[in-house]
Amino acid sequence: MKIVFATHNPNKLREIQALVPSHITLVSLTDIGCTEDIIEDAPTIEGNAILKAKYVKDKYGFDCFADDTGLEVNALNGAPGVYSARYAGEQKNALDNMNKLLIELATKHDRSARFKTVIAFAKTCPELDSGADKIQTFEGICKGQITREKLGDGGFGYDPIFQPDGFDATFAQMAMQLKGKISHRGRAFEKFVDFLGQ
Repeated sequence: MKIVFATHNPNKLREIQALVPSHITLVSLTDIGCTEDIIEDAPTIEGNAILKAKYVKDKYGFDCFADDTGLEVNALNGAPGVYSARYAGEQKNALDNMNKLLIELATKHDRSARFKTVIAFAKTCPELDSGADKIQTFEGICKGQITREKLGDGGFGYDPIFQPDGFDATFAQMAMQLKGKISHRGRAFEKFVDFLGQ
């Protein structure tokens, strides 16, 4: 069984391939010749994941899953949310994004936040009328706090300023194995992999 993971990142692909049942082969967007930028203009994290998975399913005909992630900060009414990657501009610079967020929170007492990942899986369902596509979503959430300064040099994105609840280290200070176990992405993929194994 072949499934497309809507990513061009070979490391991400390998990481997830190690988790899925052995009868499932994961391939990337590069593997199927999908080189175009898939427009992600939905107003929600879930919407963007669905857009990507459906695009690949409709255009290339493969069952496909896609993930989208956002950081939601309570004192900023859920921002940056769906705009997490381009919070400080279209250049999608992680350092600029973190700096902007720290400035926005400088006078706020409530620094609680959560990371949210949604995986959308688009697959053909012969049991539905006309063999229509079915979309299922799997959500993972990790709650924590935004630190007052950047700590650690591992990870990516907002990892140096996000400290998950119950831990005294940021994601960027953690071993990848531990982060993978407790992170929003890890939790969403755990649900998805369980579903694939059924």
